Amino acid sequence: MRTVPWVHVVPEQGALPVDLLLPTTGSTYAVRLDGRQMRDTDAVFLQFYDKLKLPDHFGWNWHALLDCLRDPDRLPPADRCVLVVEAADEALREDAAARRLLFRTLLQAGRRWAGPRRSDGLDLSRLVLVMSCAAGSVPDLREQLRLCWDETVSSHLRIGEGAAP
Repeated sequence: MRTVPWVHVVPEQGALPVDLLLPTTGSTYAVRLDGRQMRDTDAVFLQFYDKLKLPDHFGWNWHALLDCLRDPDRLPPADRCVLVVEAADEALREDAAARRLLFRTLLQAGRRWAGPRRSDGLDLSRLVLVMSCAAGSVPDLREQLRLCWDETVSSHLRIGEGAAP
């Protein structure tokens, strides 16, 4: 996804240059989430709650997830967080509206942490999203993310304020 340099869609078993994932200094917290386990919204929230060790007062809704992803005090301490969603094409497969909310939440959180690009073209974002999926699903997933990004940027509405997801 070219318009969002901190989001990477790769085929299963695909690889990214390590410079895109790891800073040259500081610590990185990497989290692997499983899209196959994200069949409904409760399962999505459970994946994030368990893997990111979210606080006990986590609200189990999209606002709460976005708040946690945007607040460094609610995430494990690190200079950079890499979220790898394996089988991302399987996440919320039967609920297109919820899938769009998930993607918009991730994109909004990443936008919050986006940093300037270095002269060598690398993005200095503190949150990096890697969406892994079946090779044949890569173009479709990239397009879904692009559309969600366009919605996120163009609608200054926050998730849940009545905007179409």
